[in-house]
Amino acid sequence: MRLFIDAVPFRAGTARAAALLGVLLVSATLAGCANDKDVTPPDEPAEKIYNEGLTLMRKGEMDAAAKRFEDIDRTHPYSEWARKALLMDTYVYYEAGKYDEAIAAGKRYMTLHPGSQDAPYASYLVASAYFDSIPDITRDQRRTRQALDALDDVIRKYPNTEYAAGAKRKVEVARDQLAGKEMLVGRYYLEQRNYTGAINRFKVVVTQYQTTRQVEEALMRLTEAYMALGIVSEAQTAAAVLGYNFPDSPWYKDAYKLVQSKGVLPQENKDSWISQSFKKMGLG
Repeated sequence: MRLFIDAVPFRAGTARAAALLGVLLVSATLAGCANDKDVTPPDEPAEKIYNEGLTLMRKGEMDAAAKRFEDIDRTHPYSEWARKALLMDTYVYYEAGKYDEAIAAGKRYMTLHPGSQDAPYASYLVASAYFDSIPDITRDQRRTRQALDALDDVIRKYPNTEYAAGAKRKVEVARDQLAGKEMLVGRYYLEQRNYTGAINRFKVVVTQYQTTRQVEEALMRLTEAYMALGIVSEAQTAAAVLGYNFPDSPWYKDAYKLVQSKGVLPQENKDSWISQSFKKMGLG
């Protein structure tokens, strides 16, 4: 019996997720056969191994399922079942939270089958594996940058797919994570009165992550740092741009009070890098 595979990770929330459960039609003769087989006979049909892998996956036995799919790659490496099994390996590892293994399997699939109809899905699984393993904001964010690169690949290569839509949503979260890391370091420098170092960090948020939720605080912190350095014009500009773009922000209220305490009001210097950055983004 031939099975059609159309797997989508349940956590990804795609419209195709429900299809997976509907197509796992496994022969009754396979029941109970997969768990106690450590060695695959050379003549064991690829379809039989594949169906056993699906059965194990449905039972939640992800490690055992992955092994059966890998058996196909070893014993029937050039078959269509091997292609399907490699995709399922990617999915099973992803669902099991073994993200490095999912990334390796997914990348191998895209290398071997770049023109496959399932290549967009494999690419999305790889990007999702990177995304779901993003570390805490206090740690190195190399993984987050890898996730962004992989998500951008999905959007660029498969722009009209449901995967591109899902990738775009994840991109915003990843970008906010990177902006949050810059804010964390910037606040530390501010506390240490390293105002130049703090400004450099907040500048990254304003210029590179302007659409994230971190930008409001970044403008307020720029106001604070510039006032501490006595560069009043830039402080006024940061506060004015904050007020213009986010008039209801509590950060604007703080920035307004800060400049007012020095006898001045928010006022934009249109030649300031802050003003120019927002004009480039069409936000000012």
